[in-house]
Order: sequence, then structure tokens, then C-alpha cells
Amino acid sequence: MTRPSDLFDLTRLDPALRELVDQSRPWDVLAAMDRHLKALPDEVIVEEGATVHPTAILEGAVTVRAGATIEAHAHVRGPALIEAGATVGHAALVRDGCILAAGAKVGHASEAKRSLLLPGAKAPHFNYVGDAILGIDVNLGAGVKIANLKNDGSTIHVGTVDTHLRKFGAALGDDVHVGCNAVLGPGAVIGARTLIYAGATVRGAIPADHIVKHRAVGEIVERLPGGPPGT
Repeated sequence: MTRPSDLFDLTRLDPALRELVDQSRPWDVLAAMDRHLKALPDEVIVEEGATVHPTAILEGAVTVRAGATIEAHAHVRGPALIEAGATVGHAALVRDGCILAAGAKVGHASEAKRSLLLPGAKAPHFNYVGDAILGIDVNLGAGVKIANLKNDGSTIHVGTVDTHLRKFGAALGDDVHVGCNAVLGPGAVIGARTLIYAGATVRGAIPADHIVKHRAVGEIVERLPGGPPGT
């Protein structure tokens, strides 16, 4: 079974994040994050030097560190920790237990639910990130969705291992890049530096340093003069 230390370079993390991420299995990181967030004060704290737009909504146990940015019409529902240099973009929703590490971004019209974004990880445009861990400098193309719940509601397996969880999205190793409109199914574990083509649907475990290719077959035909649309 892939350990978090196989996905994430722990030497690049500060001590607090390193302790949080250094677990036995990728999905154990989410439980460790839950415990970490319970230590937050049960109130909204915006440190001096943070930038919060007046139209943003912060509620619950939310801590925004100096140097973080919350843009217009964003909604952060705690528990949540927004670290220095992190950004919650315009009209984004961050909810139900999230940590955005330094330089991480949940951008325009994106949603993150119970997820950890390590330094430099970005879900910048129209993304859904559910019950997931995004490694250092991960980038999700526009429209990428990380699904966290199976249609039948059964527990999620990673390979042959039952996580005993109904909700677990994905763990993406450091420097993974995912093309626009790809969908990662529940329980996806993607090794570091792997690339996923736009439009791909991915489940299960993908090794590090691979490419997941997806080539839809298109057709270009001449439009007939005087014919109805589509002919």
C-alpha cells in the first residue's frame, strides 16, 4: 500500500504539516487533519496583514493567517485554516474542514470540502475537491472534479484495500497536473509528477512519473448547403 511519504516529499513541509501528513495510509491524513483543526479557536480570527474582501463570508472556526487573501463573495465555513500566502478566490466555497497551506489556492467558483491543499497546490477554476489531499504544487485544470462518494454509497476501496470510508476523494502526489474537465473517481491515488490528460476519467492507483492519456475521436464533416443545423 502506498504511504503518504511515497506521494509527498516530507522534507519540503514545515514540522506541523510533516507530522500531519506522515501517516500510514493516504486517507489517514484526513483524520489527522480533523484532529488538527479541532485545536482551532471556535471563532473567526483574521490576523493583521490578511486581506479579506468585505463581501466574503467567514463563519465558524476559521483562522486566516497574515498574508492570506479571501476574495470577493468567497465563503469559508469552518473549521478551516488559511495559511499565509494562500488564496480563496472569487465566489469560491471552502467548507467542513480544510487547510490551505502556504501558496495554495481554491479559485473562482471552486469548492473544497474536507481537503488538505499542501504548499502551492491549486484548484483555480470551477473545480470540486472533496475529501482529498493535493500535494505540493499540484494543479487542477479548469473543471476538474474529484468525486468523493460512490453512486451506491458503499465504502471506497483503493485497489483491494477497503478504506471503510463512504467518502474519500483522492490523494494526488507532489507536482501532479490534471487536464481540464478530467474526473477523478473516489479512491484515486496518483503518484508524484504524473500527468493526466484533459477529459480523462481516472480511478484506482496510478504510479509516479506516468501519463494518463485520453484521446477522444473527433470528426470534421462538411456542412451541406441549405441543410438543417447539424447536417
